Amino acid sequence: MSTLPPALAAAVGPVPEGVTLPLPPTFDSVEEERRYRKGQLAAGFRIFGRFGFSEGVAGHITVRDPGNPDAFWVNPFGMSFSQIKASDLVLVDHHGTLLSGDRPVNRAAFVIHSRVHAARPDAVAAAHSHSLHGKAFSSLGVPLDPITQDACAFFGDHGIYDDYRGVVNELDEGDRVAKALGDQKAVILQNHGLLTVGHSVAEAVWWFVTMERSCQAQLLAMAAGTPRLIDRETALITRGQVGTHLAGWFQARPLWDQITASDPDLFD
Repeated sequence: MSTLPPALAAAVGPVPEGVTLPLPPTFDSVEEERRYRKGQLAAGFRIFGRFGFSEGVAGHITVRDPGNPDAFWVNPFGMSFSQIKASDLVLVDHHGTLLSGDRPVNRAAFVIHSRVHAARPDAVAAAHSHSLHGKAFSSLGVPLDPITQDACAFFGDHGIYDDYRGVVNELDEGDRVAKALGDQKAVILQNHGLLTVGHSVAEAVWWFVTMERSCQAQLLAMAAGTPRLIDRETALITRGQVGTHLAGWFQARPLWDQITASDPDLFD
């Protein structure tokens, strides 16, 4: 029998010899990894566009450059998620210097993501948008409850930033957002929206998608009555099954397969 990482073994079970599952790739050069990360980032924006996570010019996903860990690739300001290609992405460092690209960067994107990436060397990617249910849930100022299997991915693993002061323009506010995130996979920005991070674009994007839908599920359950919580021990066990870095990357695979098949131009 084949041996799988524990994060997948619980979901798949015994796998016969010769049967394989996709795993995060490795690279022979920085240039190869950079091309991959930029393609993944462009695909992430297309997925956000497909889910309707856009709200005017708000929202951004970033990925750390593999050759310069103090710089990240991000969407150009004011461009539709649904039209972004790898060649459209811009590179900015943690000081705000535009290193590659010919369009400006959203100031809020720089302020939030530069501080998150600086505070979290492990965070290869970060995702934020003003998605409908995420921003509605954020107005409550409460954490997600473990009321579903999917929500358990965030049990004890997300924070709340409760100091909304308008559009994020100052670096010290970016620092406060990063502090509220801590070493967790996500933070609810009160009266604002959601922010997720991951060891890959796929992971950060998946956490955002499933967190947005978990917010929607909790809002629906609260409107219908009083949700019954999953007990702490079971919630922690479940988080260990569905909330790992590898589980986040793997659960994004169907979305990546769909978007790369329907939007092959995203790699241009």
